Amino acid sequence: MKQIIGKKIGMVSLFDINGKIIPATIIYCEPNVVLENKGKEAKHGANLLKVGAFEANEKKMNKAEAGIFKKLNLAPNKEIRTIKTDQNLNVGDKITVDSFVSGEFVDVQGTTKGRGFTGAIFRWNKKIGPMSHGHGYPHRWQGSMASGRGGAAPQRVKKGFRMAGHYGNEIQTMQNLNVVFTDVSKNIIAISGSIPGPKRGLVIIKEAIKPHKPLEAYKLITTSVQKEVAKLETDEKGGNE
Repeated sequence: MKQIIGKKIGMVSLFDINGKIIPATIIYCEPNVVLENKGKEAKHGANLLKVGAFEANEKKMNKAEAGIFKKLNLAPNKEIRTIKTDQNLNVGDKITVDSFVSGEFVDVQGTTKGRGFTGAIFRWNKKIGPMSHGHGYPHRWQGSMASGRGGAAPQRVKKGFRMAGHYGNEIQTMQNLNVVFTDVSKNIIAISGSIPGPKRGLVIIKEAIKPHKPLEAYKLITTSVQKEVAKLETDEKGGNE
């Protein structure tokens, strides 16, 4: 099992040698530094590694956070996560995008965009009311919610009923996405399809749990990711100053 932490840059259109368009998401993955090897997990038999990703400004960290990296004599990182891997790595070792190859299937975990408090129509795709003039109630009301008339079917809203409430900001995993290509020099990995979350949102790329048969490596004739990567790198440097 392989894993790496990255940031979503955005989506681009790529073309193979046959002219077929490939919608792909570009993910920026700085080398993940191993901070601790927790040993093997009894349940799955995989090594648990605490890793750090994306360099941070030590002045913007509290003493507890900065102390972790000072003790290990490593550069501070913004994100710290525990991942599972079959590799037995030591403190200070790095995990890079060349762990994944073109055509390989991966699962990508991200956090969906938060929509705040929303109505039932937007949250659950329910129907709106009649839009004609003079209708007796607001058009976007949810409608009847009672479950019965009393007795065996009491007049109450059943537990789990789809109503208005907080929508989004949930962890979601997209399974069996293809790795289109990796670029170690720019620390990027292109994955076919869409991935949940906003631009610069944190994502975790994992080796697929239920993989399909590996595909042949993509042979691309055009790429359009250099500007997006350069923009992200500029934003990251500006935020760490």
